[in-house]
Amino acid sequence: MLKRLIYLSFLLLPILISGQVDKKIYHKDWIDFNKNGSKEPYEDTKELVEKRIEDLLSRMTLEEKSCQMATLYGFGRVLKDELPTKDWVNEIWKDGIGNIDEQLNNLAYHPDSETDKAWPPSNHVKALNEIQRFFIEKTRLGIPVDFTNEGIRGLCHEKATSFPSQIGVGSTWNKNLVSQIGRITGREARLLGYTNVYAPILDIARDPRWGRTVECYSEDPYLTGELGYNMVKSIQEEQVVSTPKHFAIYSAPKGGRDGDARTDAHITKRELFSLYLHPFKRAIEDAGALGVMSSYNDYNGMPVTASSYFLRDILRKSWGFKGYVVSDSRAVEFISDKHRVAQDHKEAVLKSVKAGLNIRTDFTMPEDYIIPVRELVKEGQLSIKTVDDCVRDILRVKFWQGLFDTPYGKEFKKADKTVSNKNSQKISYQASLESIVLLKNDNKTLPLDFNKYKSVLITGPNAKAINHSISRYGPSNIDVVSVYEGIKEKFPKDVEIKYTKGCDFFDENWPDSEIIPMSPVDSEQKEIDKAVEIAKTVGLAIVVVGDDEETVGESRSRTSLDLPGNQQKLVEAVYNTGTPVVVVLINGRPLTINWINKYVPAVVEGWFQGKYGGAAIADVLVGNYNPGGKLPVSFPKTVGQIPMNFPSKPGAQANQPSKGPNGSGKTRVGGFLYPFGYGLSYTTFEYSNLLVHSTINNNKNKGDVKVSVDITNTGDVKGDEVVQLYFSDEVSCVTVYEKQLRGFERVSLEPNETKKVSFTLKPHDFALYNENMEFVVESGAFKIMIGSSSEDIKLTAPLIIDDLKVLSTSIKISKTKK
Repeated sequence: MLKRLIYLSFLLLPILISGQVDKKIYHKDWIDFNKNGSKEPYEDTKELVEKRIEDLLSRMTLEEKSCQMATLYGFGRVLKDELPTKDWVNEIWKDGIGNIDEQLNNLAYHPDSETDKAWPPSNHVKALNEIQRFFIEKTRLGIPVDFTNEGIRGLCHEKATSFPSQIGVGSTWNKNLVSQIGRITGREARLLGYTNVYAPILDIARDPRWGRTVECYSEDPYLTGELGYNMVKSIQEEQVVSTPKHFAIYSAPKGGRDGDARTDAHITKRELFSLYLHPFKRAIEDAGALGVMSSYNDYNGMPVTASSYFLRDILRKSWGFKGYVVSDSRAVEFISDKHRVAQDHKEAVLKSVKAGLNIRTDFTMPEDYIIPVRELVKEGQLSIKTVDDCVRDILRVKFWQGLFDTPYGKEFKKADKTVSNKNSQKISYQASLESIVLLKNDNKTLPLDFNKYKSVLITGPNAKAINHSISRYGPSNIDVVSVYEGIKEKFPKDVEIKYTKGCDFFDENWPDSEIIPMSPVDSEQKEIDKAVEIAKTVGLAIVVVGDDEETVGESRSRTSLDLPGNQQKLVEAVYNTGTPVVVVLINGRPLTINWINKYVPAVVEGWFQGKYGGAAIADVLVGNYNPGGKLPVSFPKTVGQIPMNFPSKPGAQANQPSKGPNGSGKTRVGGFLYPFGYGLSYTTFEYSNLLVHSTINNNKNKGDVKVSVDITNTGDVKGDEVVQLYFSDEVSCVTVYEKQLRGFERVSLEPNETKKVSFTLKPHDFALYNENMEFVVESGAFKIMIGSSSEDIKLTAPLIIDDLKVLSTSIKISKTKK
């Protein structure tokens, strides 16, 4: 009896917040969701999940089923109330709702959603409990709601743990670190009451003009897929659904256009599967993601959200997806409004449901979708079986989340102690450090020698800016360390620090000034002149330039990759004073910094950092930390080279011939500014003893290839090296990418230390889509390549895959230096 009372006290504590609790429905080991006094199969925690789902589904009316098929956007977006009111029994969600998104999270840049219920975490848990109590106690069947939220830069919640943007995380090339980020994001979500996180973004950034490049891990499908796999697995280990986005081909709009475009992907079917779908396949088929967000672009004339080919054939039939598909906002509406393949909104709803969409999301009331679903069923245009299939997936996810067993959060003290705690902040700091890439360091300019520099100018629009680290998709109300603050803290106290802004990110002439050269407006010129005058009085100038939330991100595509506004003019003006210059980039996409690369001796790529970005960059400048990040995206020399990325087909990015009958090589700029996988260090590394051992039997699709290589730190300081494994298929039935990434490991080495780095490749790692679009491994010759970047290959070894017998060969290659 005592144990039962203790159990009931824990069960009821979270919901005893306000109002009367219907205690009669809460029993020792079950909840009477339908309030009839008996335990139904769907209420029985000991029953098989599929039986519980079918039992519940059989009891649901059309009204209840259709309500499960929509999102209710949270407070300050669509929902007017922080907590349930007496009027909720008159709203459409009196029959339930699929999910509530971003409820009471204090969303950044949205003052209408400000609330005192987001922090401390226990406040938020209690508030969500009260909302959950409405759905359990005040709806007929008591179906709990799924609380969803964004999570690509840490959880999108006030004061949650902040991490760098995904392009920064991609620069770490660190799978274990990504797992830690996912674990923290999932754990904080669960403790705050969320059960579904919209992360990671698995789009590949093949066109840097595209605004959301900042939110992608990489331009490469393998790197994106491996990091995404680890993120999905670690989020779901916390019993929180991971919902990767945006499925599919979202990142390839024509010309990299964003905003009102976001459509018309010119991608072949082979590119679709080889490049754009690979990360999603890895996340769903291998990591078991239980959520997917459908994108609002089209492919080959068909909107993805209205495509059964994508939402049923690929996702469910081919990859075995068992969760639910939620639409990106307005994806359903675009079926009629943008793509014009439906006569009206109602027909767009019909097409999306029949295609396999489970839940519609938009910034309008949920009845805009729910009522058309009901009408379509009653009119006979939409079968109730199709609706049942849709709802069945949603219920399966809710049972997996445990919402029918433990619907209320009760770990109030743990939430307050855990969310954004010291251990999580330590990982956040480490992520900022590991994301930094050293692009140039002539004459060992860095780390800074303070015997040379007793006074320093810090200038540039990103010197004191912090909004790049406060994303609409990440934590709000966090205390971001700016580069200036980090330098003030980390530089020796006897070094005089001077500051002036230098210029804004852009002035009134931008973006027209990208296509028509213009002089800075008077106010901007005065700022540049001020920086010049101060630069003449110091021993070193650190110019911090790049992007902010207004120049890169969602709906912020560009026609140029040069520094926005007058920032280039600022760098040149300061450089022309003769004072030594270091450039720090805080940006969200590759930049065509050709002049800086040619003249400035040291360039540091910081990306959009997390909370501790400024301190991490200062650590790199002073030598507290040796940067080891590598570029996850290529830097072209000019926007005119685009598309220019990795991987590419043989000869697709080659220079033009300068000699011969067709020689015209002096008409076009060739080559990368910085290639994929590139990044420098304060130390040097030696690669040696490449060993390749294969036991692949192609007939049985068994065996593997073991690859190992020794890495030695031959310098004087500790450093990280990202060892990259590529392969090439020497002869193939169709043209494939000339070099493909198939392994990477970030290793940390003390001076003179050697470590063996090992990789295991499976047959599918060498597979291609043949002329019939079958995924096959062909017999023949391959080349294994180990390098420090896609273009800095240190060691190579041949590999033969023979379909007649098991091949066992060992190739040992002598060492070479970096």
